Amino acid sequence: MDHYNDELNLYFELKDTPESSRESYSRRINAFIHFIEARNQSLETIETTDIQQYILYLKKEKKLAAGTINTYISSIRFFYVHVLNKEWNASRIPRMRRKTVMPVIPVREDILAIIGETKNLKHQAMLSLMYGSGLRVSEVAKLKIQDICSKTMQVRVDDAKHNTNRYTILSESTLQILRKYFKKDFALTAYRKDGWLFPGINKGDHIHVKTIKNTVIKLRNRLKLDIRISSHTLRHCFSTHLLEDGVDPVYIQQMLGHKSLSTTTKYFHLTSKSYMGIKSPLDKREKS
Repeated sequence: MDHYNDELNLYFELKDTPESSRESYSRRINAFIHFIEARNQSLETIETTDIQQYILYLKKEKKLAAGTINTYISSIRFFYVHVLNKEWNASRIPRMRRKTVMPVIPVREDILAIIGETKNLKHQAMLSLMYGSGLRVSEVAKLKIQDICSKTMQVRVDDAKHNTNRYTILSESTLQILRKYFKKDFALTAYRKDGWLFPGINKGDHIHVKTIKNTVIKLRNRLKLDIRISSHTLRHCFSTHLLEDGVDPVYIQQMLGHKSLSTTTKYFHLTSKSYMGIKSPLDKREKS
């Protein structure tokens, strides 16, 4: 087991893989290894059929979603090819077909109600950044003090998804909340500009992503809003509401950090204004 972990870490180090990717790959690979070892089987002897059985286990017993299973397949393929030096047979280990699920897009008043419901300035600042700047939960958690620039009204996002860096807009409302939060939590303490904007419980760590997600769920439930609303909904609303306001999709793509413009333009289907002016045939009347 240690030998395999050494091989994994060496590859990650050579490729300079982000810490978040290392953690997710390692976790899924270790789960697969435990599955094989529980069957009293050596990793050196595993074949395609063993991987197929594991995928069926994830689907039928663990009841994981297709998208989640595909992330396991990617991790196992990486381990099978780069660590075990075996040939991967993609035709016998197909990726699962994912169902397209349209995200729920609440009206702006509901999002503002969630942000305004909490009196905790730290939580309010984090939620404001997700909706006001279109940040992912993980991006908010890893923000540093120096990433907020009030002069240019921008937020810098480093080491984001796909190993990218980008800038997005900083809302004036968010800035006011951040200033109140900063005055309360940082003004009387020694801090560094490269320190975490939202420190976690453990010294030296940033706030945990799960803490932010749970915060949104609690506020959503308290307001008795749609149970499909999650922390990521705030990012969806950022892009959808900007499209409704007539902002060029290319600018939205850059702020969200999407690799493809098609990923951004899918939000056209979610905007309420995309159907404005279209008259239902049920409501049409023949001219007399």
